[in-house]
Amino acid sequence: MRKSLIVLVILVVVSSAFYFLRHRSNSTFTSPNSETLQQKSTPLIKYAIEALSKTNFNPSQISLGELVNSTPDFTSRIFYFYVDPSINSGQGRKVSGLINIPNNGTDLPVIVMFRGYVDREKYQTGVGTNHAGEVFAKNGFITLAPDFLGYGESDMPSENPMEERFQTHTTALTLLASVKNLNAALSEAGVAARADPDRIAIWGHSNGGQIALTILEITGKSYPTVLWAPVSKPFPYSILYYTDDFDDHGRMLRKVVADFEKDYDSEGYSLASYFEKIKAPVQLHQGGADEAVPLKWSDQLYEQLKELDRDIQYFTYTGEDHNFAQGAWGQVVNRNIVFYQRQFGSNKE
Repeated sequence: MRKSLIVLVILVVVSSAFYFLRHRSNSTFTSPNSETLQQKSTPLIKYAIEALSKTNFNPSQISLGELVNSTPDFTSRIFYFYVDPSINSGQGRKVSGLINIPNNGTDLPVIVMFRGYVDREKYQTGVGTNHAGEVFAKNGFITLAPDFLGYGESDMPSENPMEERFQTHTTALTLLASVKNLNAALSEAGVAARADPDRIAIWGHSNGGQIALTILEITGKSYPTVLWAPVSKPFPYSILYYTDDFDDHGRMLRKVVADFEKDYDSEGYSLASYFEKIKAPVQLHQGGADEAVPLKWSDQLYEQLKELDRDIQYFTYTGEDHNFAQGAWGQVVNRNIVFYQRQFGSNKE
């Protein structure tokens, strides 16, 4: 009874205040329109896949920094670009990454590489992409691997964990748009090699594969794409699957997801909802003993893309782990090189 009286009193006070605001003398009360209310209550709606597909991502200037490695065939350097991760906020944030550059050549294809998950405390620029990137560079490809916000020398991402996840997509999309400015950066740094900004490919491993697939859906472009054991299941199951790896067994993450789903339809953020938007040729690789990404995930991804009549090659490796470190790594990378050469040898994408 007491609780009911308290609720009634609150309703009366709120109603009286609203009436006063509307009718007080010499003032006008304007109710916010529904669009403004929606933007305030659902600020993450702009990161939905359909919304991002309608968003224009302005290219950033690229600059080259510290020399990391130098060989007779290629050099590796830190590179930088800027993103507006929150989209049209006007607040640019620096993102660092690793670039591998063949020592000679013009009109070189560019492979944009997206790594998998790495603990921030253990991360160093290039972790997860550098070894494959070096082999690609030896074979005539420029590679760009962003650290992403919060990693390497990059600025920090959003404090909202869901927004931080979605900002990997806006970062990736900005880098792809910025490849057109790469030759200016190479020239300014005194590098002889030159890129062909019309020949861009994608490589993604694990969660980087999730990013790659999502980018293909958002853009609808035919970037030749290689996937190593990609996370390809529906969101948010794709992150909840890994909750047993956390000290709290995923309690905090489950709360974050539950709060997100109070205001948003997760299907709009799930790559599994938009496979039909993928137009690019894909080469998929999966280890049979992978404990991080189950074999059946890639089996299902292959079947789903084949049913859509997409151009996809699929290779499995018995006994191989998540990083193909049991002997198949060289074979996987060589198949990647042949795939990229075939895609770029016939025509410019």
